[in-house]
Amino acid sequence: MDYMKLQLLILISFFLFIVPASSSPRDIAILLRVKSAQLDDPNGLIADWNGSAPNAPCSWNGIKCDRRTGQVLSIDFGSFGIAGRFPADFCRISTLQELNLGDNSFGESISSDSWSLCSHLHLLNISLNFFVGRLPEFVTKFDNLTVLDANSNNFSGEIPASLGRLPKLQVLNIANNLLNGSIPEFLTNLTELTRLEIAANPFKPGPLPSSIGRLGKLRIFYARFASLVGNFPDSIKDLKSIQDFDVANNNLSGKIPESFGKLKTIQQIELFGNHFSGELPDMFSGLGSLSRFDASENNLTGKIPETLTHLPLESLNLNDNQLEGEISENLALNPNLSQLKLFNNRFSGTLPQTFGLSSDLDEFDVSGNNLEGSLPPNLCSRKKLRILNLFDNKFNGPIPESYGQCYSLSYVRIYNNQFSGELPTGFWGFDGYTFLELRNNNFQGSIPASISNARGLTQILISGNNFSGELPAEICNLEEVVFMDISKNQLSGQLPSCITRLKKLQKLDLSQNRIRGQIPKSVSSWNELTELSLADNQLTGEIPGELGMLPVLTYLDLASNLLSGEIPSELSKLKLNKFNVSNNRLEGKVPLGFDNDFFVSGLLGNPDLCSPDLKPLPQCRRPKSVSLYLVCILSAFAFILVGSLVCVLLKASKLLPIRSKRKSVWRITAFQRVGFTERDVLDALIEKNLIGAGGSGRVYRVKLKNGQMVAVKKLWAAKRERESEEVFRSEVETLGRVRHGNIVKLLYTGIGDDFRILVYEYMENGSLGDVLHGEKGGLLLDWPRRFAIAVGAAHGLAYLHHDSVPAVVHRDVKSNNILLDEDFRPKVADFGLAKAMRGDAEESDQAMSHIAGSYGYIAPEYAYTLKITEKSDVYSFGVVLLELIIGKRPNDSSFGEDKDVVKWVLEVATSSKKDEGTGHIVTCAGGILDLNQLVDQRMNPSASDYAEIKNVLDVALLCTSALPINRPSMRRVVELLKNIPSARSKTTH
Repeated sequence: MDYMKLQLLILISFFLFIVPASSSPRDIAILLRVKSAQLDDPNGLIADWNGSAPNAPCSWNGIKCDRRTGQVLSIDFGSFGIAGRFPADFCRISTLQELNLGDNSFGESISSDSWSLCSHLHLLNISLNFFVGRLPEFVTKFDNLTVLDANSNNFSGEIPASLGRLPKLQVLNIANNLLNGSIPEFLTNLTELTRLEIAANPFKPGPLPSSIGRLGKLRIFYARFASLVGNFPDSIKDLKSIQDFDVANNNLSGKIPESFGKLKTIQQIELFGNHFSGELPDMFSGLGSLSRFDASENNLTGKIPETLTHLPLESLNLNDNQLEGEISENLALNPNLSQLKLFNNRFSGTLPQTFGLSSDLDEFDVSGNNLEGSLPPNLCSRKKLRILNLFDNKFNGPIPESYGQCYSLSYVRIYNNQFSGELPTGFWGFDGYTFLELRNNNFQGSIPASISNARGLTQILISGNNFSGELPAEICNLEEVVFMDISKNQLSGQLPSCITRLKKLQKLDLSQNRIRGQIPKSVSSWNELTELSLADNQLTGEIPGELGMLPVLTYLDLASNLLSGEIPSELSKLKLNKFNVSNNRLEGKVPLGFDNDFFVSGLLGNPDLCSPDLKPLPQCRRPKSVSLYLVCILSAFAFILVGSLVCVLLKASKLLPIRSKRKSVWRITAFQRVGFTERDVLDALIEKNLIGAGGSGRVYRVKLKNGQMVAVKKLWAAKRERESEEVFRSEVETLGRVRHGNIVKLLYTGIGDDFRILVYEYMENGSLGDVLHGEKGGLLLDWPRRFAIAVGAAHGLAYLHHDSVPAVVHRDVKSNNILLDEDFRPKVADFGLAKAMRGDAEESDQAMSHIAGSYGYIAPEYAYTLKITEKSDVYSFGVVLLELIIGKRPNDSSFGEDKDVVKWVLEVATSSKKDEGTGHIVTCAGGILDLNQLVDQRMNPSASDYAEIKNVLDVALLCTSALPINRPSMRRVVELLKNIPSARSKTTH
């Protein structure tokens, strides 16, 4: 009998645990009703929701059931791209425990009644959507809710008091919204919280909740950009489980309390960007778990406490403070120290000579202090140091010989010091180098041939030293270099002709040396060069006309040499912001393209150079008059000669057999309905139709026989083998499947035996860069039009990042790649560098082989890591926003040496003081800023325009944050820009 019972129990267990039960027909009906009535599924990810499917609904995409009972436990729509209202009816499934709607396009407000249907859930995720209005009230008890994630929406108003009555809540994330009430004290009632994120909300200025210490189980507290003010409350010491405490970028003040020393579990403290003052407290002796401490951008003074030097640090960041005193030798001996960042403080004295002797230093940054003396010889003793930043100090003496063996180095900036002597030979040529900056020191000696080993180097900036000798030919092996500045040295000899092989160069500055010989003529490889400066040398010979064929050159300075001959007329084809050939031995008539006042200062100092009407140049002598009688005779003779030749040719052609024209073989693809043939296009690719040229090819404006106007890009034939093919493939793969109103349309492609062409819709107003900086100088663009362009371009990029499958990173966002139609509607263009992102971890963190993009627009982390992410595009778009506001190019010379528009805006903001006599005063980047200093006055902005401009400036600065993690997504940027007109109406009202 017992045996029979045992068999029966086994059989029951089999049916309970192995054979799944089916969900109730009611649950299936609810799911199908919500799908058909409330959801828009553009990607078809829930197309398999079919009531007749086997094991429905447990086999449906996004549905998870209990394996034993078959009851629906979870609905997971994470990143499905679904749109609609909040699907509260899902919560009518009584067994549902988790509802994840994160990263979709759900929108509108959520009523408290709808919200209450979900009171039995354990997890509710509505993050990264477009919900608006107030956070819904919890009118019924959510007794089981442990996770509530509503981050990155558009919720506004106060945090509802009922939220503080959720007894089991462990995770609360309401960051990145528009919540503008106060940070309430009742949040500390949620004593089960392990994670609390309230960052990036425009709260009313207020202090941290005084009873925050009640959250004894809290491990993560994230409150950046949360309008926090005042001092830390005493109860901070009671956060016994805290691991990550982040209140950066607020307005907290007072002293950092010693009570932080009681937080034994803490691993990371982020306090940067506040107004803390006084000395750093002696609180670190018991913080054995601390791996990162960042108190930058405050007003701290005094010395770094010695207890800090005994920590098992992985990263220390005290940058951008006003810390004073010497750096302790105990810190130098810390065996676990891998990252030390003390930049932008007031440290003085010398570095301990034991630095690096006992630690695995990976990153060492003490820039922007008052440090002096020699460098520690053992800084790279473990051969792990990658990043070395020493700039803006008073270091002197030679670079230690041991640094010539630091093979791990990849990123070095030691400019603006007093270093001297010769660099160790090995220091020039580490194969991991991507960035080398030695500017403004007293280094001597020659540049050795070993520099050829640094084949990954993208920037070499060594101006303002005493380097001598010839520029070695081995420098031509740096095929990845895009920015080379060797100006203000004592280099001599001839310029290596092979330097023209550096086809990725965007800037070459060899000015203020003693280089002699002629300028190389074979410059056809410099298709990406935008700036060339060879001024103040001893160059001879004529200016090569081939320079006029460089497609994107905008800066040409050849002043103060020994150049002779005429100015080549080919240079008139360039769109130059600066043209300087002054103080040479040039002669002849100034070409028509330079015969205006804008270029006159760059022509002076050439006694034999003349112009018909450009003062103060001497007038050109007019040619002696020729007898009209002689002209008539010669004309008649020429006419007779040409006529006779035509007759001879016609007769000869009748005697010759007719040869059939060779028909070229084409492979064509039409992406839109077109009414033209390949011959219509190819025959029109002539010089008079040329409207532009870039790094990848020439662009023509073509009016077809059917009256349609198109833009045709013909890729450079010289690049066909590799780069031309990559550009062509990238454009086709991206634009061939993309359909969006703010992305340019690809109509047609053609592949012939010796060419590649791409045919696009024609944009009547050219590029945003041309309109802003061209002959009309931005006069066509008032602020409303510029704002509309910003919003439209943001929509296009957001589509690429969030709605395209796979997602696309553009990698070359700039004003010249935003085209404008006849109504000035913007369309993102030029996808030759675009990269599709699969979304997996390997791809999303992929490093490229070289820098792509244009200087001034490139995100700082991309320039030295070569990692491509969507946040790189966000940075570039932020630069475009600044360009729209200021009306100047990102690298305009008016910003000063080595400054781009981002650095300049931040410098103006942080150095400005309020002038009571001016208007439009705003707070920006920690400073008081008069917008009149920034705004392009050609727009003649109104008071209401200034309200919008201020908000767009805020978005631009957010997009250009130094750290990618602080930049918003493009979807978020769109929402921020879309909300600006409403902010404007409130301001003007």
